[in-house]
Amino acid sequence: MEITSMSEALQLHAQILKSGRNQRNHHRHQHDLSKLFTFSALSSNGDLTYARLILDSLPSPNSFHCNTMIRAYSRSPDPVKALHFFLSMLRNSPNRPDKFTYPFLLKSCALLGLTHEGKQLHGLIFKSGFGSDRYVEHSLIHMYCACGESGHAYKVFDKMLARNVISWSSMIDGLVDNDRPLEAIKMFEKMLEDGVEVNEVTVVSVLRACAKTGALGVGRRVHELVKERTIGLKKANVSTALIDMYTKCGCIESARLVFNEIKFNRDVFSWTATISGLASHENCQEAIDLFNQMQELSINPDERTMTAVLSACRNAGWVSEGYTYLKTMHKKYGVWPTIQHYGCVVDLLARAGHLSDAEELIRKMPIEADRVLWRTLIWACKVHKDMNRAERLIKHLESLKMDSNDDCGSLVLIGNVYASAGKWHDKARTRELMNKRGLVKSPGSSKIEIDGAVHEFIVGDSGHSESERIYAKLDEIEEKLKEEEYQPKLYEVLLEVDDEEKAFQLSHHSEKLALAFGLIKTSPRTEIRIVKNLRSCEDCHAFMKVISKIYERDIIMRDRIRFHHFRNGECSCKDYW
Repeated sequence: MEITSMSEALQLHAQILKSGRNQRNHHRHQHDLSKLFTFSALSSNGDLTYARLILDSLPSPNSFHCNTMIRAYSRSPDPVKALHFFLSMLRNSPNRPDKFTYPFLLKSCALLGLTHEGKQLHGLIFKSGFGSDRYVEHSLIHMYCACGESGHAYKVFDKMLARNVISWSSMIDGLVDNDRPLEAIKMFEKMLEDGVEVNEVTVVSVLRACAKTGALGVGRRVHELVKERTIGLKKANVSTALIDMYTKCGCIESARLVFNEIKFNRDVFSWTATISGLASHENCQEAIDLFNQMQELSINPDERTMTAVLSACRNAGWVSEGYTYLKTMHKKYGVWPTIQHYGCVVDLLARAGHLSDAEELIRKMPIEADRVLWRTLIWACKVHKDMNRAERLIKHLESLKMDSNDDCGSLVLIGNVYASAGKWHDKARTRELMNKRGLVKSPGSSKIEIDGAVHEFIVGDSGHSESERIYAKLDEIEEKLKEEEYQPKLYEVLLEVDDEEKAFQLSHHSEKLALAFGLIKTSPRTEIRIVKNLRSCEDCHAFMKVISKIYERDIIMRDRIRFHHFRNGECSCKDYW
């Protein structure tokens, strides 16, 4: 009988026990127990604890049983159990690990970020003679990339004798996951040069890299490749990746076209990607209209869909609508609110100046608030100049247990709030604490793609090959701004320096360097697209508006939250960001 539920599994187990263990039924029992074990271990309707009980009851479990248990643990919420079971297997079982054992162990190391244990497994693999097995090699590449050890991943890749599309795709995907998208794009281009046939997995991975870097030219070439070779053309995952790439590269029109071309297999992911894209490009009403259309077609939203809907409300400043969606989403759509959903509404309230309501929502949430939510509210207090509330919330934030990443983000924010209030002593104390803990703020960076190559700038960058021309262009821009009587927003510089130094600091922000480079390298009246890793400051936002008018350029800038379309001195966000 085919098992489809644990109820049926328990019935089968009862029959096995009832029929006894005579010799005539022995082989049948073994077959049924094995089937029962496999279902319990691997089925989404199974029970992993029950599977382990069955395994422990088997008189002589074989390699298949051991590998199945390791595989099941690697897919579980607690993948470290795969490693514990493996150690027990080495100590107590006559079964030796084989080429099917190691990929699941490496997967567990990748999920947990266990570099040291992954390297130990690599040593065992080498000693056991499985180092040249293709699937083991792919698993090693994935593990090293996931653990931030791309150098070791390259070494495994370079030693491979039978490189194929899977090995190339594993390397590309691993680099994207390890936040090295530019390297992933270069590897993809090398893959094409070597004549390796790409598949849909490769396409999705490289489109993710394009989305991260804003490499629109590369993304368009990949789209052409998809159409020419019909690579996953009818697959929802490829369409969704294309929509996401075009959205994040600032081409919402192209994203719309891809969505409209999906005729028969629009799934919740493609709908969500499009709704999210429209929201991030300030097409908030269109995003909500599309969500309503999705409902009419009886496509159930998931958590990400509701995040996209709430993001549309946040970006448009629709306070009552955002509240309504949050309150009714479980009853109406069957989706329980998560910390991300509450975060959207807290941000919505905070931006609109409803600081008391935002704080009350955080305190009354059924989920424990994380540091990001408190930081969102504290930043809004800075913007709306409510220093009493900000200082009270800072004390609460400082009382929370933090990891190193949260430490850095929280302390930078606290220092900025104190600086904006002119409390330089408190800012210095915060800076001292960061230094003591060895924390370094990640620099703001901006990327711009020119002729298929992505150029990255950081604040005050002088390492670019065309730095002289870039700074000369900035001088030219400054003269034109003076003619327009533009006044830089000096209060954005949170340092205790004179106004001249503040103006100098502002003029060298990374997005301004990227813009100057774009003005040099592109033809008049063409669009300039910039991708920034942080939220834009008020001075850079005002700067971009004026430049779009002076140079008659459309400037599309993506910051950490949304897109800004600057045209003729105005921004699509209407200064609400």
